Amino acid sequence: MIKSKYIGIILAVLSISACNSPEDVVPPVNEETLPELTAGDANFSKYIAVGASLTAGYTDLGLFIAGQENSFPNMLASQFKKVGGGDFLQPLVKDDTGGILVSGTPVRGYRLTFNSEIPGPQPLNEFLEGIGKPVPPITTEAGINIGSDFNNFGIPGSKSFHLITPGYAGANPYYARIASAPTATVIDDAVAQQPTFFTLSEVGANDVLGYALSGGDGSDPITDAATFSASLEILINKLTANGAKGAIANVPSITSVSNFTTVTHNPVPLDQSTADLLNSMNGYGAYNAGITQAYAYLVANTPLTQEMADAEIAERTISFSAGPNNALVIIDEDLRDLTALNPALINLRQATTDDLILLTASSEIPKGIGVSTPMGDKFVLTPEEQTEINDATMAYNASIEAIAKTKGLALADLQSVLDEASTNGIAFDNYFLNTDLVFGGLVSLDGIHLTARGYALMANTFLKAIDTTYGSNFEASGNLMKAADFPISYAPTLHEEDLN
Repeated sequence: MIKSKYIGIILAVLSISACNSPEDVVPPVNEETLPELTAGDANFSKYIAVGASLTAGYTDLGLFIAGQENSFPNMLASQFKKVGGGDFLQPLVKDDTGGILVSGTPVRGYRLTFNSEIPGPQPLNEFLEGIGKPVPPITTEAGINIGSDFNNFGIPGSKSFHLITPGYAGANPYYARIASAPTATVIDDAVAQQPTFFTLSEVGANDVLGYALSGGDGSDPITDAATFSASLEILINKLTANGAKGAIANVPSITSVSNFTTVTHNPVPLDQSTADLLNSMNGYGAYNAGITQAYAYLVANTPLTQEMADAEIAERTISFSAGPNNALVIIDEDLRDLTALNPALINLRQATTDDLILLTASSEIPKGIGVSTPMGDKFVLTPEEQTEINDATMAYNASIEAIAKTKGLALADLQSVLDEASTNGIAFDNYFLNTDLVFGGLVSLDGIHLTARGYALMANTFLKAIDTTYGSNFEASGNLMKAADFPISYAPTLHEEDLN
């Protein structure tokens, strides 16, 4: 029997030192006299934010009041207000559960929280039940429209073309709450607020993220570059039609966040008897023998050489051993199809360091998925699928950079920020952030969206880009967001008085 203890190994990254430990603190910089803040050529009197989940302040797998209050557009607005910016109204949800209802039924459940005594994040309701606290109800109803006169049009889940699609409110409960009409578009509702300045962020991120989160199984395809480019052009043309200036962000390399890097390719510890059983003819021994036989036939009857066959046999042979680091068995549709020779020879191989195992697999591996039963495509991104994501991201960013240059917009380089954070880590005031799950400080408990401190770093990236393009001096005047002002996690009991 497979040992159940290896769930701890899957989430072993959770045991690393926190980014806030003394050795990770960056020495403070000596203060000096700073110049007065100026807006440069920008007019911040009416600021509108358009985008998806990051714009909305989505974090820990949910949209909740505290997270929305720490959205990066709300942070930007607090700085813009110092140089003539107006009020920034957000379509706040009704509670801090993270959930949302459609006709009384949850379509998004409780946000995630973390208890150091439990191996990994867990839903808020499960945590509260475990400590004997009452669970607050989800009270935000998508069917109740609260009007469209807001400054933040961050719509979680939206892709580039969704923002220009009439009737999108019928498909997205977050937009249904604020759409001006059933046939409205996100971009037209945003432009109706008559912005003098705008940000357009993570446009394109969900166009590849859906594919990545489905393991590239085909259920949520990548938006083609032409569709993205056309959608982007419409968005920017509408936002700038009345002379508004703004800033646009490029698309980060999404597969570098902890949803795709936490679970290793070889998390399985086995004892000798279990390894022997898996290697036997009652396990994968029959599959291995069938592979060898099939390739012998191909060498004898097709142009396939023995050298080529040996390489493919080595790639596809399944082998386990006693020890802590056995690789998962995965389905790889890019392997040579041998089922015409033998229907039992489906496209199996063991994972390598080049594969990315999704965080969702962590709850499946203890059930034997990836060991006694092959792991399905939806849990794995193969190198070929990663290349598709990377190619699309590069194409999107080329379009973003081109239109930013043509329109004279500030370009916030989020890709470089995330690349640095995921490789070497990134300094932010007195802290050092990386993309590790739970303790990295940048990425929230869902492994995709940012923490409040991560959103503060994102806001600063925008402010620095705005300085460069419009001649403002948010950075030089000391008006960037301060890391210490924003948490890396939210308490399970954000409103303790409601839980007593």
